[in-house]
Amino acid sequence: MIRSDYRRRAHLRALLATAVILLLPSATVTVEDTDSSSIISRFQQYLRINTAHPDPSYKEAADFIASQAKSLSLDFQILEFVKGKPLVLLKWAGKNPALPSILLNSHTDVVPAEHHKWDHPPFQAHIEPSSGHIYARGSQDMKCVGLQYLEAIRKLQASGFRPLRTVYLSFVPDEEIGGNDGTGKFANSEIFKNMNVAIILDEGLASPTDNYRVFYAERCTWWLVIKATGAPGHGAKLYDNTAIENLLKSIESARRFRAAQFDMVKAGLKAEGEVISVNMVFLKAGTPSPTVSPLSISTTHFISYYGVLQMPANSIRFSKLGFNQFENYPLLNE
Repeated sequence: MIRSDYRRRAHLRALLATAVILLLPSATVTVEDTDSSSIISRFQQYLRINTAHPDPSYKEAADFIASQAKSLSLDFQILEFVKGKPLVLLKWAGKNPALPSILLNSHTDVVPAEHHKWDHPPFQAHIEPSSGHIYARGSQDMKCVGLQYLEAIRKLQASGFRPLRTVYLSFVPDEEIGGNDGTGKFANSEIFKNMNVAIILDEGLASPTDNYRVFYAERCTWWLVIKATGAPGHGAKLYDNTAIENLLKSIESARRFRAAQFDMVKAGLKAEGEVISVNMVFLKAGTPSPTVSPLSISTTHFISYYGVLQMPANSIRFSKLGFNQFENYPLLNE
């Protein structure tokens, strides 16, 4: 059973926690705008926008964020470094704009959902009356955080607060597929340079309790693609040096590396964020043909795809240790 649960009370506590970072003493927001039912309603609106890959409704999400910016009297821009992938940038001007700014980042896209495995449709944002749980794809990764930014500002404005320094909010596309067209191009733009950002806060892990964990680093993503080649042949015969045989050697090597990292976590020697996570996410083989049974052919190549997450300081270490384990086998690392 797949759930993306979010409790009403935990949501409101998170809003106040986010507000702490904004600091210091203006605005025209009514009490009604900041009550819990209105907050949850806006959260549901955001969750009901289907921004799942491979065809995310980016424009609808951007329009929603823009409408929230207007309701908060915030300046905003919709930037398209790549056509069809809008990035929404909001600005809450500080009392001293000469100071380096704060950037609160979130992404609008979400990973696909297997609808038939959900208790409730993943983009319905159903609230379970008995528990207050919200069922929706993206409720934790990471539309809750983006909405929390907005609601924290709404709450602070209602209290008459204004930040000392300028606060920016970025709602970026394509994070779930690498972020090259969104965050990547934004970070290299003159717009970003002129923002004079001192610190960027991004996503962490949701907490189901009253405790909040503070994360001091962002693990780096490193995609590993292993291509194994071998002898082709008919599916009914046995051959030496087949592609799948060669790939299995590498899969086993990666499994041992992963197990060694996981053992340190299980033993309490390392936190999960301090080790290198290696997960196979995709396997690919052969060339599809509508006229030939795939069981009749032993293909010449197999490809496995790995998602690797590592602390910045581990990057060189993994490149050396990881590849030393792979390089003894007859395959091509890409």
